[in-house]
Amino acid sequence: MLIMPEKLTLTELQLIIRDSLYLSLPQMFWVIAEISEISVNSSGHCYLELVEKHPDEKNIRARIRGIIWNSRFSFIKSFFENITGETLKGGLKILVKAKIEYHELYGLSLVVNDIDPAFTIGEMAIKRQLIIKKLEDEGVFSMNREIDFPLLPQRIAVISSKSAAGYTDFINHLRENSYRYVFYTALIETPMQGTETEQGVIDALDNVATHAGLFDLVIIIRGGGSQTDLSWFDSYSIAYHVTQFPLPVVTGIGHEKNMSVTDLVANKSLKTPTAVADFLIDSMVTAENELNELSSEIRDTTRVIIEENKSIIETYSIKLLPLARIMISASREKLSGKIMELIRIGRENTFRSGIVAVNLLSRLLLSVKTFSSDKSKVVESSRQNLIAYTLNSINNNTTRLTGLETTLNILNPENVLKRGYTITSINGKILKSINLLNNDDIIDTRFTDGKVRSKVVDRN
Repeated sequence: MLIMPEKLTLTELQLIIRDSLYLSLPQMFWVIAEISEISVNSSGHCYLELVEKHPDEKNIRARIRGIIWNSRFSFIKSFFENITGETLKGGLKILVKAKIEYHELYGLSLVVNDIDPAFTIGEMAIKRQLIIKKLEDEGVFSMNREIDFPLLPQRIAVISSKSAAGYTDFINHLRENSYRYVFYTALIETPMQGTETEQGVIDALDNVATHAGLFDLVIIIRGGGSQTDLSWFDSYSIAYHVTQFPLPVVTGIGHEKNMSVTDLVANKSLKTPTAVADFLIDSMVTAENELNELSSEIRDTTRVIIEENKSIIETYSIKLLPLARIMISASREKLSGKIMELIRIGRENTFRSGIVAVNLLSRLLLSVKTFSSDKSKVVESSRQNLIAYTLNSINNNTTRLTGLETTLNILNPENVLKRGYTITSINGKILKSINLLNNDDIIDTRFTDGKVRSKVVDRN
């Protein structure tokens, strides 16, 4: 048993821990872990952060540093990439052969001596199959392939990187087609490799979906690159968005050996961007040939129909001529009969109209005579009545005038004065009351044979 001193320095404690680990765990271990972070310094040493996640693939349950010395890293990296077609990168699950190391400054770490590429290939395949199975269980795996491919694929949304060689090859190949077909393309630029690939492609798909009416299809192209870039498209999220997309999706991610999950769920999958361009051009050629064939069929069918109908028309024209003559003759006879009947009816109506007119004239003359006789009697009676009324009115007015004349003679002032009355006035005004006079007033009194002027001396 190791006898421990009463007091230790930190360095002494660290060395005890290191020695204890070396004594207890001297051999190498095969360890399954996921690369969380990876970096290579200027000396060529590779530094790793290895983690183990819970089954939910989100929460981390273990973490440790790892290192691959430059003397082993170049060999391990080259061997791993040649076998798997993948580079060592974050998110990759690996099986490493490592020895435990403890350093008094850097703590616990794993010194990696080897990496088993077969394990990573198996893990990638398992992950890929799990994504495919999940899409199949959700019933969406073949949804985009069930969309009818457009007859004339001319309006194209292209999801790619503008700087990608594959995009340039695709555009040039499409525009320089020998048939001079016109294609309308719109680039929705996004990263096509690296950790930003997944979200970038999803955002690009969402952008096109909001303007789906402007396009016939969507193309995802990446162009040349290593096999490792293929894994970015073994993404459940990208594949699911493709299955739900309202337009046909065509992929040309640029790999020859394998197909990604995105390729499997797409409406059409081709190896390279130029292969996609050739496919679109061939689709236009096929459509043009079909239209030409259809046009020829329509033209030939039309000619047959015209010839058949010409024969039918000629046959019917031969049959119709005699029938038409018979119908015209019968119509003439009917028309002649109608004309004669109209003449007869016209004459009868004219004769009847003449008799009616004479009768009406006789009745009108008789009515006028009777009316005139009656009116003459009325006029004569009115004349006699007017004469009698006039004479009576004259007599009555004569008698009334005689009475008025007698009354006027009686009321004549001269006759009144003759009867002993007088008329008194002052200043030309007749006096009717004594109250109108004052003492010393000069008054005039008129008699029947003259007048006198008096002065008022007294009033009683």
